[in-house]
Amino acid sequence: MGIDAQVEKILQSYATYGGINCSGAESFPNRENVVTIIHDLQSLINPGYKRAETLDATNLRYETGQKINRIISMLTKEIQKAFIYEIRKQDDSKNVEKSRCFGLAEATSIALIDEIPELRRQIYLDIQALYEGDPAAKSDEEVIVSYPGLDAIVIYRVAHFLYKSGVPVIPRIMTEYSHSRTGIDIHPGAQIGESFFIDHGTGIVIGETTVIGKNVKIYQGVTLGALSVKKEYMDKKRHPTIEDNVTIYANATILGGETVIGEGCTIGGNTWVTKSVPAHTNYYNKG
Repeated sequence: MGIDAQVEKILQSYATYGGINCSGAESFPNRENVVTIIHDLQSLINPGYKRAETLDATNLRYETGQKINRIISMLTKEIQKAFIYEIRKQDDSKNVEKSRCFGLAEATSIALIDEIPELRRQIYLDIQALYEGDPAAKSDEEVIVSYPGLDAIVIYRVAHFLYKSGVPVIPRIMTEYSHSRTGIDIHPGAQIGESFFIDHGTGIVIGETTVIGKNVKIYQGVTLGALSVKKEYMDKKRHPTIEDNVTIYANATILGGETVIGEGCTIGGNTWVTKSVPAHTNYYNKG
């Protein structure tokens, strides 16, 4: 079969099955662009650690301004696509005001940049929690450059801001990119308090309606999940609430929207929890 015939067959499959993401405002957000934005945001939050940059006191202001401009420009275009896609998904016949979507997207991008100092404050507390909670950590800087748990938390906190701002799709692209890199799956809709500690991290799953308080420690393999994954439960609280100062050890599974792990609890490794645990309880598998 010649190349022309091969091209024709592939084009026919496009027409039959779809799955094409053309460029332009009416397309679906582009994953590679979102990943580029993530890298810029990581560099804005912790400059000089995540990419090769020549930074000093004379050029820091300029470099920061360059990053901000680039993030706002790229993120605005991707958020506009997400808004237009969501409107058309709900009602394909509805007339989409592209300029209004662009304006909302730009305002959201600027709001994210305005939020960076607050995000940096939260992330600083996360870094301190990791450093103080892990005897193997030798410095804050080591945590920033080498701990996958912190990478997952940073991306989650950015994605959660966009999720709360009503941005479709893009927050999930961000956290799933982080998932693919770290093995830590945090839904952007989860609510996570300050000084969050993730050690090792591989295999952690934190569902969309999870609520986590302050000073919580979670180790590898922990699942904070739902008792049922039926579609009709999509708008209900399906995942547990973890109150302040709780430690959850490796491979524990905690399920259910009505399940509350009380303040100060310790949940042992390899436990299966589907009912609430009173505050200040040591809960473990007696096997």
